[in-house]
Amino acid sequence: MTDKASKRTAASLAAVAVAAIAGISIPASAQQQAAVSDQALIGPGKTAYAQKCSHCHGPNMVSSGTVAPDLRAFPDDNARFTTTVKQGKNNMPPWKDILSDQEITEIWAFVSSRRNR
Repeated sequence: MTDKASKRTAASLAAVAVAAIAGISIPASAQQQAAVSDQALIGPGKTAYAQKCSHCHGPNMVSSGTVAPDLRAFPDDNARFTTTVKQGKNNMPPWKDILSDQEITEIWAFVSSRRNR
C-alpha cells in the first residue's frame, strides 16, 4: 500500500471515528470509502497473519492444544487488539518491535473480518 493510500485510509477512518464519537451522521459515501479502505487492508492482513500469527493462533484463528485464544471470538475492540499485540499479554510476547503499525492495522482488518458476529 502506498503512503498516499495509507494517508487516505487513515483520514477516512479518523473521520468515521470522530463522527461516531460525536454522534454525527456522515454521508454514506464516506462510510463506503472507509469500508472499501478496510477491504483493501484484509488481503495484506491475511498474509501478515499467516506469516506472523498463525503458528500460535492457528490458520483459522483458533488453535486447539495451545493457550492462544480463539481470535474469532476477540471483541470488536481495535484499541485492545493493538495494545495486546504491541505489549503482549499472558503467554503472548510483545510484537511492537517486530510488527509495524501498518501490519497491525492490516492484521486487525483481517481478524475483525473473520470474527464471530
